[in-house]
Amino acid sequence: MDIVCLDLEGVLVPEIWIAFSEKTGIGELRITTREEPDYNKLMRYRIELLRHHHLRLSDIQDVIATMHPLEGAKQFLDELRSMTQVILLSDTFQEFASPLMRQLGWPMLWCNSLRVDEDGMIVGYVMRLEDGKRKAIDALRSLNFRTYAAGDSYNDLSMIHRADGGCLFCAPANILKEEPGLRIADTYAEFLSFIKEFLNG
Repeated sequence: MDIVCLDLEGVLVPEIWIAFSEKTGIGELRITTREEPDYNKLMRYRIELLRHHHLRLSDIQDVIATMHPLEGAKQFLDELRSMTQVILLSDTFQEFASPLMRQLGWPMLWCNSLRVDEDGMIVGYVMRLEDGKRKAIDALRSLNFRTYAAGDSYNDLSMIHRADGGCLFCAPANILKEEPGLRIADTYAEFLSFIKEFLNG
């Protein structure tokens, strides 16, 4: 049996932290896992910036409430889910995800959670698992699933390399340069053709 595992931000929805950066004018919040491979370092940096600027979880959620999936993402996901099982493996947080999952038709999402104090300030985060995307692929393969994985960032690379098949989707130039052996899809049509080729293989 086949199963497809996709990253969320940058693949199906815009990058939440970039949208929040644009809303607040805090340029430092634009940094994502497309540029910084150390996720824990990145999150500590973000939390410190939020504390410094007195920004709460609710401020981020207000921006997320205005966001929509990338153009064509819902149609792509609907067609893909008509062909095979799909899991979204993301390092986003359950406190962020619901408005976007609703617009995508509530696909299965495995993600992380935030620690928030009594004032609504983000003070930490709880990873479901360290390197959880790769470990999810390992677990699915141990259950005799044939896996396909795709994403656009550094934190997607371990799951793509571990899966039975995979590709990058609209990845930045720095990752393309470092990963010349991976296939790259630049449109949803091309992306779907790669997955169909895998499913029919």
